Amino acid sequence: MANSTELELCQAKNAGLEADIVAFKKQLSETKASTISAKVKHSTLVTSTTFDAAAAKLAFGKAIKLDDLKLIEGIGPKIESMFKDAGITTWHELSNASVAMCKKILDGGGNRYKIHDPSSWPMQAKMCYEGKWKNLAKWQDEHKAGKL
Repeated sequence: MANSTELELCQAKNAGLEADIVAFKKQLSETKASTISAKVKHSTLVTSTTFDAAAAKLAFGKAIKLDDLKLIEGIGPKIESMFKDAGITTWHELSNASVAMCKKILDGGGNRYKIHDPSSWPMQAKMCYEGKWKNLAKWQDEHKAGKL
């Protein structure tokens, strides 16, 4: 008799926990959906109004992808990955980053990234974000390795 009472209590507790799990999953799903919606809305508002792929291709002689951080002189695939991991995924975000923040991200990669000079990266990213392709191409021709 005691075992059946204990079993019933465990089953009731289990049912309550399962209901909690369902509620938490629903809440998580709704939170993810609203976060994704906000990111898409922000991305659309911030970047799509200024990106002209044809003008960028004309200035650089190659196809340019929206928010490709590797377009910035001095940023390669690994550094782009480090910045994206740090939450800087767009030209707009990089244009608003401080040089100190850029250095901090580079420092996170170890000694091999200390040779990189990010002082021009926010400025270059701003030219990308604003669609100033000819200005950026000219600046990059005049400043090899992205140094000011």
